[in-house]
Amino acid sequence: MTKADIVERIYEKARASKKDASEVVDSVFEMIKSRLERGEKVKLSGFGNFVVHQKRPRKGRNPQTGEEIVISGRRVLSFKASQVLKGTINSGRPLSPGNGLDGAGR
Repeated sequence: MTKADIVERIYEKARASKKDASEVVDSVFEMIKSRLERGEKVKLSGFGNFVVHQKRPRKGRNPQTGEEIVISGRRVLSFKASQVLKGTINSGRPLSPGNGLDGAGR
């Protein structure tokens, strides 16, 4: 699924213009991105959590020369699926409204 697919689905379901649907999708992604840039956790109920972790510098080796090098520290993004999403995926049911992923708490 691409960003364009998401816009198309919102356009069809919400009966909004494609421009409005695109702006909504862009706004949501921009909010998520800005929170992650600040190191905040993003929790999407019924879907999962996005968390930024800080990795410390560590020793490594150049595989071609065997020379020891220092791998610099960096921030990494991780995603952990919610139990609802895991359960839906493992049940073999399609991901659709009514499976607990529509935000209605069902």
